[in-house]
Amino acid sequence: MERLQKVIANSGYCSRRKAEELISDGKVRVNGQVISELGFKVDGNDEIMIGNKVISREEKEYILLNKPRGVVTTTSDEKNRKTVIDLIDTDKRLYPVGRLDYDTTGALLLTNDGELTNLLIHPRNKVDKVYIAKVKGFFDKESALTMSRGVVIDGVKTAKSFVKLRKYDKKSDSSIVEVIIHEGKNHQVKKMFEAVGFDVLKLKREMFAFLNVNGLKSGEYRYLSVKEVKQLYSLVK
Repeated sequence: MERLQKVIANSGYCSRRKAEELISDGKVRVNGQVISELGFKVDGNDEIMIGNKVISREEKEYILLNKPRGVVTTTSDEKNRKTVIDLIDTDKRLYPVGRLDYDTTGALLLTNDGELTNLLIHPRNKVDKVYIAKVKGFFDKESALTMSRGVVIDGVKTAKSFVKLRKYDKKSDSSIVEVIIHEGKNHQVKKMFEAVGFDVLKLKREMFAFLNVNGLKSGEYRYLSVKEVKQLYSLVK
């Protein structure tokens, strides 16, 4: 037996918070009966309906994609651009966990596990994301220290982060910088560099939590192992 809102979230229909709202608003029926109690539990034989839609219990899928440049991190796009979902061969309704910009590459997790998605993206769980940025100019120690202590972007100061110069190429006058953050604000890494006066030329997410894209070519993906899924849950619970 599982709580009704958890089953709805796990089906990929919506987040658990949204499921709780639907239940509280009397929009969910179990075996034809309207349920408004958040603690209500169901089993595999119960029929769950929201409006005229029957909620099915999809088998969970967990995929790690090496996102290429020029692909949007959405399930659909009004401009008919290629999405990360277009790269995955599956009949499941997968959703990206967080976002990567159109021109940002690297590690992106996709799943139909709504509960895990919400846990991974919630700020309180502080899931590390490792980025490698190529920026114009020499990235000095003072700029690294300022960024790591937190900078103001969109009127809000970022949390403390890890920032380190990996390499400076004098010929091209560019720096390779490692940045580790646990927040997920819109265009955050690029805006952090802008705040200390640097333009990002390229950006790659090297790791999401403990997952990396080693061995995956751009656009390739792999399924997570049962052990990796358990590790992700243990990381955020």
